Amino acid sequence: MNPTLEERLRRLEDILAIQQLFIDYGLALDTGDLDAYAQLFATAGTVNLGPIGRATGRSEIRALMAQTLEGLVGSSFHIVSSPQINLHGDIATSQVMWTVIHRDKNGQPQVTMIGKHHDELIRENGEWKIQTRKGTVDIPSKYRAPEIL
Repeated sequence: MNPTLEERLRRLEDILAIQQLFIDYGLALDTGDLDAYAQLFATAGTVNLGPIGRATGRSEIRALMAQTLEGLVGSSFHIVSSPQINLHGDIATSQVMWTVIHRDKNGQPQVTMIGKHHDELIRENGEWKIQTRKGTVDIPSKYRAPEIL
């Protein structure tokens, strides 16, 4: 059966909302807005960023990132790209690529890492949130600046 116009519109709105979630993730990290960052996760959301750490719940997630970002805000920038989103009603799975660009001591940009985020997403109180996020590194660089997945 062909989806109705309403179903098609809902799907497009959901995809755009999830893509905005990914954009907001990078912006919150780059500006050090940890309250906004934590709000991108579901109430009982989890994050697993490998060597950086793991956390469950918004307060733990905020604390993990506060520790990780200490003294680094403004020194790195995140490019989130190539979203793959699979919708299933009020849940979804996704994968995005990310690239971290770090400003070196001379102010020059250096790509420090490239990887992927593997996500489970849920609609919580009418908004898309990250339920679980696992970061993987595909290409580390010889240039070793503090990286944030």
